[in-house]
Amino acid sequence: MLLQDKNAIIYGAGGSIGGAVARTFAREGARVFLAGRTAAKLEAVAKDIEAAGGRAHAAVVDALDERSVEEHADTVLAEAGSVDISFNLITRNDVQGTPVVDMSVADYTAPVTNGITTNFITARAAGRRMAEQGSGVILALNSGSAHASPMMGGTCPADAAIDTLIRALAQELGPKGVRALGLWVAGVPETLTPEKLGAVNPAMASPEALRGILDTLDGLRMLPASPRLQEVAELAAFLASERAGAVTGTWVNGTAMFTS
Repeated sequence: MLLQDKNAIIYGAGGSIGGAVARTFAREGARVFLAGRTAAKLEAVAKDIEAAGGRAHAAVVDALDERSVEEHADTVLAEAGSVDISFNLITRNDVQGTPVVDMSVADYTAPVTNGITTNFITARAAGRRMAEQGSGVILALNSGSAHASPMMGGTCPADAAIDTLIRALAQELGPKGVRALGLWVAGVPETLTPEKLGAVNPAMASPEALRGILDTLDGLRMLPASPRLQEVAELAAFLASERAGAVTGTWVNGTAMFTS
């Protein structure tokens, strides 16, 4: 198994991608520590993992709260003996579909502030502990939109900030045996619903709009169809494993699109 006896903290584990990653990590032998703000969602994922024979622990953690993250990391370290993998999959409250010049300051800056804050707090907590033990992997995820796309609002600068954070962590922590890298993922079909689209762009809150989005995304891919949720989870497991031990300081393109 790729992650046999590794201890992995997954922030945002109650979400679609977070849950899929947690289940896959557990199947690959990891002991997964599920962190997020909604206990019911975390516990549902934990039950699935345990029913399949895996090991999971759920805890309510606010990734915007330094103390909450640090205390949880201390708990994991005390209970498991190490923090081997840290993966931030927290949502950022992106607002899209509005021209930049028509956006409010709050809507434009929210994903930047939320995204870099949660990734910094969780990566710092992991990095400190991993540096002391001489090993570990810090993972992040965004849409690969750092070079700007129209009508994406604050998504692009948020992605750029997280891209840069990961590269800086890799340079600083690499000599201590810690890898830091990211995964670009965009528009995974199983994660999209009219309700979720409507939260980002109210004009997209309909089945017809969802179908249009999925068709558009399929047309942008270099492959016949969009990457599936399980493919994303499998790629994350590989990147977190020792088989990807030479990969750090970079972002892996899991979008099946051209990115510059």
